Amino acid sequence: MLPAPPMNSPHFVRIDRDGRGSGRHYVVHAHDPKFALELTPDAEAPDRIGRGIIKRVCVPNSWAGDYGQYGKLVTAAQEFFARSNQAGAPSSRR
Repeated sequence: MLPAPPMNSPHFVRIDRDGRGSGRHYVVHAHDPKFALELTPDAEAPDRIGRGIIKRVCVPNSWAGDYGQYGKLVTAAQEFFARSNQAGAPSSRR
């Protein structure tokens, strides 16, 4: 399996926002089921970013159900976050 492009993949988009004190990092799943994760870099990871620490998950109410499926998608979103950091490419700014 080929790695996803650094910042956008067919299913995930990364958005970084500058803010007071520290920036905010989001990974959005653009296909059904749609959701967004807010992540902070993992300061204890060897690269000081890692897969990110989940700060917030925004999901629709219809998510009540198959948590195993959604757990896999959240894990995939964290992996996408890690790969996008390794690529060193500029992120989408909004």
